[in-house]
Amino acid sequence: MRLSRTQLTWQIVLYAVLIGLAIVYIYPFLVQIATSFKTDEDAASSGISLVPEVWTFAAYERLFARSDFPSWFVNSAIVTIVVTAGRVFFNSLAGYALARLHFRGRGVVFAALVAVMSVPTVVLLIPKFLVINQLGMFNSYAGMILPLLVDAAGVFIMKNFFESIPVSVEEQARIDGAGTFRLFWSVVLPMATPALVTIVILSFQGSWNELSHFIVSTNDPALTTLTKGVASLASGQLSQGTQYPLKLAAALIMTIPVAVMFFVFQRRIMNSTEGAVKE
Repeated sequence: MRLSRTQLTWQIVLYAVLIGLAIVYIYPFLVQIATSFKTDEDAASSGISLVPEVWTFAAYERLFARSDFPSWFVNSAIVTIVVTAGRVFFNSLAGYALARLHFRGRGVVFAALVAVMSVPTVVLLIPKFLVINQLGMFNSYAGMILPLLVDAAGVFIMKNFFESIPVSVEEQARIDGAGTFRLFWSVVLPMATPALVTIVILSFQGSWNELSHFIVSTNDPALTTLTKGVASLASGQLSQGTQYPLKLAAALIMTIPVAVMFFVFQRRIMNSTEGAVKE
C-alpha cells in the first residue's frame, strides 16, 4: 500500500519527533557512561562531552580499591535478594487468599490494602522508625528486610491476576483431594508466571533503589547500602571536590543489575493463561 505525500510527510515528522525524544532521554545516560571514564579535570571542563580526552579507569579503581563501595554492593544484594524472594512468596499467598478464600472481613482487609497504597511513604517513616527501634531491630539486617517483605501493590497485583484464572481450573484438583495450599502451590501458582515476573521486577527494582527505609532502619556504616552510599557521594559528604567520574561510575554500576533484570524478564510479563482450560 503506497502512502500519499501528506501521509508520508506526517510519518517522517512523527519519526523525527520520536527520535528526538529518544535522544533527549538517552543522552544523559551516555554522558554518565562517558564521564565515568574521564579524569576529574576533563569532567569539570567538558561535562556533556561524550568523548573523554583521556580514557581512564581511575574512578572504578577508586570505587573498588579505596572505598566502601564493595561493602555497599554486598549489603544491597543481600537485602534485595531476600526481599524479592519474600515478596514473591508472601504477596502471592495473600493475593490468593483475597481472591479465592471466603472469610469474614475479607472486604475490610482489601479496603485497608487499597488505603495503604494511597498513603505517601514519607508519612510512615517516623512510625516505621519507632516500631523498628522498639522491636530491637535497629541497625540490623532484620530491621532492613522484614518491613519490606510484603507490599500492598504486590498483593493487589496478585489478587487481580488470580481472580482472572477460571475457578474450573481448580475444580478437578479439588475433586482429587487437593487441599487449599496444594491448589495454590501446584495448580494456580504455576499459571501465575506473568504476575510473578512482574512482582520479581518491581520488588527487585524497589528494594534495590530503596533509600528512605534504610535511612530510618540503620545508621551503622557497616550496613550502608548502595543508595545511601551513592547519595553520600553525590552530596559530597565522602569526598573532596566535584569528583564527577567517581560519582557517575558508582551510579552507573548501581543501575546495571536493575537493567539486566528488566531485559531478562520483560518478555515474560506479557504471557497469558489462555488455553489453560480446555473446552
